[in-house]
Amino acid sequence: MTEISDDCENCCRYVGRFPIRKKQRTPAPSSIIKLGVGGEIQIIRSNNPKIEVESVPTFSIFNFQFSIFNCIMALILNIDTSTDVCSVAIARDGNVIALKENDEGFNHSTLLGVYVDDLLKENNLTANDLDAVAVSMGPGSYTGLRIGVSLAKGICFGAGKPLIAVSTLAALANAVARREGEEAFYCPMIDARRMEVYTAIYDREGNVVRDIHAEVIEKNSFADLLSTRKVLFFGNGSDKVKEVLKHPNAVFINGVSTSAANMIGLAERYFEADKFEDVAYFEPFYLKDFVATVPKRKVL
Repeated sequence: MTEISDDCENCCRYVGRFPIRKKQRTPAPSSIIKLGVGGEIQIIRSNNPKIEVESVPTFSIFNFQFSIFNCIMALILNIDTSTDVCSVAIARDGNVIALKENDEGFNHSTLLGVYVDDLLKENNLTANDLDAVAVSMGPGSYTGLRIGVSLAKGICFGAGKPLIAVSTLAALANAVARREGEEAFYCPMIDARRMEVYTAIYDREGNVVRDIHAEVIEKNSFADLLSTRKVLFFGNGSDKVKEVLKHPNAVFINGVSTSAANMIGLAERYFEADKFEDVAYFEPFYLKDFVATVPKRKVL
């Protein structure tokens, strides 16, 4: 039996004495297809408590790729605790069916397990119904990442589900690029204190232009990129950058924060590609080593 990290006390509820299982997909729900009274096609899924009947117009039936006896609909639990936002979402086939999050501070150890339990119960689901668990892998808050990854691994161990890791920055960039659709460079930023941020550069299609790194912001930061095209800056680290960068090609998008909902598109893509992590040995991407400081004033 492989030892399991006890970084998060919440994961103990999901692990118990379950043995480690090989990665495997949950069988897709059985389906019956029939003709509705209005001439539409009805897909009736027998083991899906949330979607009993789905109607599809007959004129678009050939645009759907499905098997009469097997319709693949991935059910993925998404967890993001990489910043001060504690966020959990359940997605079916790439669409959000439930979301719960809190942005009032670093209280992830208290809220995360409760949020997961609540969302599963509210949607008449258990961990066994999931096809996979996706977690934000960082970079971000050291403690926040450990809490999220610990719980995600606990669920995967206990229910025998595969683990999907999604880059925090890639998830932010993907969400904004899909919304904006502009031919530009996308620069998500996570606050790393003082004038430093965790960042990367992506194009509209999600290709990496500049790898994830820690950047100390100066007035000439990103000058090479800004000279070629528009750069969109966003995330909780972009506010302090706005005060320094005054280039006409520097565009700042307000109100963009980390969320489990941002992970869904990439998580679905990784699931389809069987891009899973080793549950026993996976660790968050901290980017920088954690350094413990000694308090200046002695308490005792």
